[in-house]
Amino acid sequence: MTQLKVAVIGCGSIAQNRHLLEYEANDNVDITAVCDIVEERAMVTAEAFGAHSYTDYKDLFNKEEVDLVSVCLPNNLHAPVSIAALNAGAHVLCEKPMATSRQEAEEMIEAAERNNKKLMIGHNQRFVPSHQKAKQLIEAGEIGKVYSFRTTFGHGGPEGWSADGMESWFFKKDEAFIGAMGDLGVHKSDLLRYILGEEFTEAAGFVENNAKQNITVDDNAVCILRTESGVVGTLTASWAYNAGEDNSTVIYGEKGILRMEDDPAYSLIAQYSTGETVKYELGQIQSNDAGGQTSTGVIDHFVESVLEDKQPLIDGQEGMRSLEVIIAALESSESGKITKVEK
Repeated sequence: MTQLKVAVIGCGSIAQNRHLLEYEANDNVDITAVCDIVEERAMVTAEAFGAHSYTDYKDLFNKEEVDLVSVCLPNNLHAPVSIAALNAGAHVLCEKPMATSRQEAEEMIEAAERNNKKLMIGHNQRFVPSHQKAKQLIEAGEIGKVYSFRTTFGHGGPEGWSADGMESWFFKKDEAFIGAMGDLGVHKSDLLRYILGEEFTEAAGFVENNAKQNITVDDNAVCILRTESGVVGTLTASWAYNAGEDNSTVIYGEKGILRMEDDPAYSLIAQYSTGETVKYELGQIQSNDAGGQTSTGVIDHFVESVLEDKQPLIDGQEGMRSLEVIIAALESSESGKITKVEK
């Protein structure tokens, strides 16, 4: 059995609840090193997982030979640390959004290609069973031509689960670049591209900070998106759903409607124009709520992609296209005009 050595850079909430636990559960991986600018956090994490502790990622790359690197850092560090890891000879799994600009994303992709290494972006919504089933139904023509959609991702905000609470980098524009749209909205732009099987061409965005005090990024955003074939719909991202999380998506088609994660008992409900309704129990979507930390499938897919030398489902190009939808919505909000999504 091949043992891949992994380093996790950033030991905050996403690393603790997702990356480290899922690497630990994978028999093909050994957690070799962890790194965090907060020395105590790095040391406690290293002790818990039997790894070496670092406070400087450059020092880690100089001293450790690792096969895999997870980048679980503030958004403004995604590109520089991912590129450094790729240049050090490691395959990289980077959290979303992959970068803070198209140029950064392109530099990450170029570094992966130059070093002949895998670059994967952590868009976990593609691995949710209800989403995969919906994609299959659409591809099979079950709901005919798709006309429209609505998707939302919202909860009470990162202060409820981030390692630093209200002091978190999530709320600071110089580190986060974008707020709820970067944290949650980019997940949904990626999901819709995956399910619909086509690209978005235009975005109209209303990106606001109207719920939380003393933050410099958005906490509520609503976008209208149009695909190349003319499918139109809304994407909403919010840190102000204070009574509970909403992570639902609805696709409206010629012959029926698909409701994903829109019902507490059934993860997918297909309603057909014939009057027939099919309810699927496929397991709950992962959430930040208590008991919601089930396996995302992201880590296992990343490891498998490296071991079998195959392209990850969400490679750098896919990550960049999903990021570009969000950037277009942000530009639209700033200009007050409909914005074309970069190709």
